[in-house]
Amino acid sequence: MIKTLGELKKSGYKSRSIKEELRENLIAKLKQDDLGFEGIIGFEDTVIPDLQTAILSRHNILLLGLRGQAKTRIARLMVNLLDEYVPYIADSELYDDPLNPISWAGKNAIEIHGDETPIAWWHRSERYTEKLATPDVTVADLIGDVDPIKAATQKLHYNDERVIHFGLIPRAHRSIFVINELPDLQARIQVALFNILQERDIQIRGFKLRLPLDIQFVFTANPEDYTNRGSIVTPLKDRIESQILTHYPKSIAISRKITQQEAAIVAEQKAVEADGLVKDLVEQIAFEARNSEYIDKKSGVSARLTISAYENLISHAERRMLINGEKNTAVRISDFLGVIPAITGKIELVYEGELEGPAKVANILIGKAVKTLLQTYFPDPERMKKIKKDNPYATIINWFGAGNSLNLLDDLSNEAYKTALESVPGLRDVVMQFHKNVSESQILLYMEFVLHGLAEFSLVSKSFLEKGFEFKDMFNSLFSGDFGDEEDEDDFNGRY
Repeated sequence: MIKTLGELKKSGYKSRSIKEELRENLIAKLKQDDLGFEGIIGFEDTVIPDLQTAILSRHNILLLGLRGQAKTRIARLMVNLLDEYVPYIADSELYDDPLNPISWAGKNAIEIHGDETPIAWWHRSERYTEKLATPDVTVADLIGDVDPIKAATQKLHYNDERVIHFGLIPRAHRSIFVINELPDLQARIQVALFNILQERDIQIRGFKLRLPLDIQFVFTANPEDYTNRGSIVTPLKDRIESQILTHYPKSIAISRKITQQEAAIVAEQKAVEADGLVKDLVEQIAFEARNSEYIDKKSGVSARLTISAYENLISHAERRMLINGEKNTAVRISDFLGVIPAITGKIELVYEGELEGPAKVANILIGKAVKTLLQTYFPDPERMKKIKKDNPYATIINWFGAGNSLNLLDDLSNEAYKTALESVPGLRDVVMQFHKNVSESQILLYMEFVLHGLAEFSLVSKSFLEKGFEFKDMFNSLFSGDFGDEEDEDDFNGRY
């Protein structure tokens, strides 16, 4: 391990700016067919190519997109494009490059020790600084301030650069510096970034210091911020060379991959079986939310919604399994009641949505997701109703029409759940007609799915109980006044 400046010179080491370092390491990865941003899914043909282009151009970068679009994660992954270790002058405040020091301490160390100047090594994981922009951020926080105590104790003149206490940006010399939610930064603070980005000098309380900082800046911003909280001042935006737009997953398959990658499922929860249908249903909820009339589209619907929803779904099924003393279970459609708390905190409602209430909107989204996916897994009930002949749902609908009803409670054991579903004639037959090679647990899931789907198409009535659902005939419910009555609303609102 090289420990002195002399040894470093003999090794033939050549210093590079951080942008050159990122560029050359990215080139090496691209030659090996490595995109360089492991774990980022769905951006392979859109965001990642733009990001690579910006790095190759040695640009500062602005990632612009709605919440939950992996902007910060992308910035953090840029660290992987840095050299694993770089040398710096030991004990230098700004981690000075031994071959190109910029601070008084670094230059003074070389002047005193020459080739015997001690060298330390800096790992790439430490070459990353992140700051969330908030209204209380000051110039002193980011750039620095004059320290009168240091001046007094060391008897320094105020023209001496040693009186400066450096802020986060100078201390990020030779690093990646990220400012999240840039529009939240006050305009006067944004102005303070001008010279650092363009002229690379620092001005603190009239103290002008030429300090050629070597920093890769990455900024993130949400378009909503431009109107709600602030804006990026035009001269600063002009100095950020590349603006890259992020987006939400464009398909259920991509969204599902992200959720499965990010969801924190513990080993004990492996006893809970989650079929592909329920995984797709979780993702479809987010797609329905992004198109919902009740939700503010400018705010967006974060990918965190599906991650939290899936974790809650598994935990809701696990809770039932533990209550019933069972060793395993499978996720049911009725378990989606447990997903509602994961949705309500992650959606911004418009006026119409506020009138309905977040829990009611969440339930509406689940219903729409069921309705959309039913047409993927089974024939469209509306079309089958019009055809009349060979309607696969006729037996089920007629059974409810004869005055029968079915209660599906949250805490039913596996056996009781099966018995309840088997009591509906024709339900298993529909599943077996369109899904022949499925397991017994999948058959039961699909049977319940058909019931919820028929309810969404208004062919069966579904009402809320204190601990689950009741299915019965739609027309009897209408004539008896039970359909959508206040008692049903009270059951739902009482739980959420």
